[in-house]
Amino acid sequence: MNIASVRRPIIPPAPPRAPDNLSFFGRLAVIKQNMIATWGQRAYEEEIIQGRFLLHKSFILNQPDAIRHVLLSNYENYTRTPAGIRMLRPVLGEGLLLAEGHAWTHQRRTLAPAFTPRATANLVPHMTAVLDETIAKLDARTNEPIDLREIMQRMTLEIAGRTMFSFGMDRHGPTLRNFVMEYAERLGRAYFLDMVLPVSWPTPMDRARARFRTRWTEFVAMLIAERRAAGKNEGAPPRDLFDLMNEARDPETGKGFSDEQLVDEVATMILAGHETTATALFWALYLLALDPDTQEEVASETSGEHLDSMADIDRQKFTRAVVDETMRLYPPAFLVARAARGKDVVAGAKVSKGDIIMIAPWLLHRHEKLWDQPNAFIPKRFMSKEAPDRFAYLPFGAGPRVCVGAPFAQAESVLALARLIGAFRVELADTIPVIPHGVVTTQPDHSPMFRITRR
Repeated sequence: MNIASVRRPIIPPAPPRAPDNLSFFGRLAVIKQNMIATWGQRAYEEEIIQGRFLLHKSFILNQPDAIRHVLLSNYENYTRTPAGIRMLRPVLGEGLLLAEGHAWTHQRRTLAPAFTPRATANLVPHMTAVLDETIAKLDARTNEPIDLREIMQRMTLEIAGRTMFSFGMDRHGPTLRNFVMEYAERLGRAYFLDMVLPVSWPTPMDRARARFRTRWTEFVAMLIAERRAAGKNEGAPPRDLFDLMNEARDPETGKGFSDEQLVDEVATMILAGHETTATALFWALYLLALDPDTQEEVASETSGEHLDSMADIDRQKFTRAVVDETMRLYPPAFLVARAARGKDVVAGAKVSKGDIIMIAPWLLHRHEKLWDQPNAFIPKRFMSKEAPDRFAYLPFGAGPRVCVGAPFAQAESVLALARLIGAFRVELADTIPVIPHGVVTTQPDHSPMFRITRR
């Protein structure tokens, strides 16, 4: 995709690329700290890289047709890896992201109506109310150093709470954030035994994760009980995601969710709905602080717009392109790893049972054969008539397991960025480069301080 630009685009900081001959144990040492830093230059140039992981072959796929085969044409042959299950099950249980087979089909069919564009439109008032409050609080903090990453986390958590339960997260927010931080800092990292032992063989970290899960599910069940106690007006339309999920029925079987299943689905939606969006908004604000000209284009587009409906959001074409480009450079899910259930052929390579397939949006989105100026921040590439290949751009995955909440996340991100940049000029208050780290999601290595001024 060729991009014409009248000025030199910015190239944001990135971790150094690993030597292509990095040893197995050297790679393991880096994985624990920053998975993104384990890939060398070859991974950004070649379409498929074959290696070995212990007794099995491993493949990194950067070819859209091969990715289409794994995620769409033959997706039932590929399942999550033992390490992936260990990382996610304690916080997501058997919710939609981890379910397989008939359980996944039932959950997907049941949840889909709650996340249509029409259902999302009904939740926009919850989003705008939180944004009004956030902007009012930021008004009192202009011209002083502020941590916008923390503010985005609080804001998206509040949006998640109100869109899910119709109540604020003032009382429960700190506890929820503590759960997220506790898990990400230690339990959500991949250790050697996590990667080599079958899921049925517990590792020392699995025991700690099990203790965490007990406390976590009790907390989510308490939130659900509080929401149920608030009740619902008889005959009133659904007012939040909980209403939609609680009343949802599989259109083929007529079955809804048990209380245990509802806990896992709510946990999945709260975590996926607030942490990844907060991170994407942080990176967007960071990029716009580095690129004042692009920031002014966003502000110009939002000028005079009230932005309180889906129609208003849909008109923010350039802001949407900024969000899309942000998620290209900083995909929330930087790696999708799958284990083969059986034999297959992918891009001419023979795949055996147990082999590991890696599709890394971090690599794919910066691949030198797929993108013009792949490391540069150029939002207008997403306004070009020459759209990227569907399987070369995967911020929400692809195929049957594409993220069910993508319309919600996209609407929230565009609305929040448009409202914030429409209200404030954003600048960095320090000059230390922010380096992305791949842990659970694509996180910054530190939270830089920003300075905002009213427009």
